Amino acid sequence: MGTADQKIQSETMNCDINARLAPPPQNESLERQMRETEENFAMEGSNYQDSIARLEDDIRTMKDEMARHLREYQDLLNVKMALDIEIATYRKLLEGEESRITTPLPNLSSFNLRESMMMEARPMIDNVSKKVVIKTIETRDGHVINESTQHHDDLE
Repeated sequence: MGTADQKIQSETMNCDINARLAPPPQNESLERQMRETEENFAMEGSNYQDSIARLEDDIRTMKDEMARHLREYQDLLNVKMALDIEIATYRKLLEGEESRITTPLPNLSSFNLRESMMMEARPMIDNVSKKVVIKTIETRDGHVINESTQHHDDLE
């Protein structure tokens, strides 16, 4: 009975040692869940980093587009200002012509028919000349890139 008891005792001890050395099934399950959770968080973090990079690219693209629109707007504003100046110049010229045309002529009742026919045959004022200056300014991005001036002398 001694050896059989020793054998049973030895087997019991071996089982006890093996049980203590092997991790309990609950710890193994918790460790597996923890690894899965860490993997999920790592994948989500990577997805968020990708989203951040994509949004930063979108921001850069939009800033570049905004800068381009601003340059185009500035160019259009420069053209508009040049056209407004040109319109104002033509308006002044037209007002000057209107005032010249509407100024009363000398007393026509004192002219006889022969003098009035001669008036129609030749200009009322001799040697009247007009000088016309056309100035063209081409700009790009707010800087003058081409400028030219033309002078015309017109005799009436």
